[in-house]
Amino acid sequence: MTSTILGWHHGEWGSADALGMPLTDRSLQLADGLFETVLIRDGEAELLSEHLQRWQRGAALLGMAAPPARSWLEQLIGEAISRAGLNTTGTAGAMRLNWSRGSTAGRGIGLPTADPDPTQHRFWLTLQPHQPNFQPAQAWISVQEQRNANSVLSQCKTLAYGQSIQARREAQALGSELALLRNTSGDLCCSDSANLLVKRQGAWITPPLSSGCLPGVMRAKALQQGLVTETCIGPELGADDQTLLINSLGCRSLNAVNGMKLHPSEEAKQLWQLLLLG
Repeated sequence: MTSTILGWHHGEWGSADALGMPLTDRSLQLADGLFETVLIRDGEAELLSEHLQRWQRGAALLGMAAPPARSWLEQLIGEAISRAGLNTTGTAGAMRLNWSRGSTAGRGIGLPTADPDPTQHRFWLTLQPHQPNFQPAQAWISVQEQRNANSVLSQCKTLAYGQSIQARREAQALGSELALLRNTSGDLCCSDSANLLVKRQGAWITPPLSSGCLPGVMRAKALQQGLVTETCIGPELGADDQTLLINSLGCRSLNAVNGMKLHPSEEAKQLWQLLLLG
């Protein structure tokens, strides 16, 4: 069955299921690349500058060539929104911008010694309808998986999501929908696909980047606006903690963790919308 997800690769538009790429690409063989997920709302790419800045920083950290520039992307993104029918008020979608190191000579993990060549890298885009999610959820703290606070990979939104997949499998096997992850020091730092905000003693806090949490775009906006401060969460959540899992595609309150009931926050949608507008 053909997917309704719109795709673009190497100058060609089509169904994301129908478009192809070389099997030698390092994104397929080694998950060697980066991506950004951008909310499309009312025909606009929300917080595009912030997403592209993180994309650029991640590429530099991983020794990749710089991703495509905004000046080139904007026309492509506009066409994608139009083709997907997401250019009217009330529509929303999830756009994914992908940047792979591409195909390099030889096999294995080794890289050429020369400076990274952007013509050998590979960009592709997908776009599909998506409504932001604000439904409360239950979570389980993963025992099997931990974020490495000292790894450069924790500072980037890479294609390698195997750890998050395994953490969520673990949580779902235990009757929860989502997973929370501790870092290698034993402190809570994020969820399997979102940043962690905790309201404790009347104030919103979030783990520092040194915890190994992803430098999320919405997390950064919350800090810039002074709505949240950085501090260590500790290894557990308390029964009086209110907890939000936030990313560009939504903000979900937790109503239980490890079977312990929590008071769900009523601020999820309001806070998320405030960050988009700020």
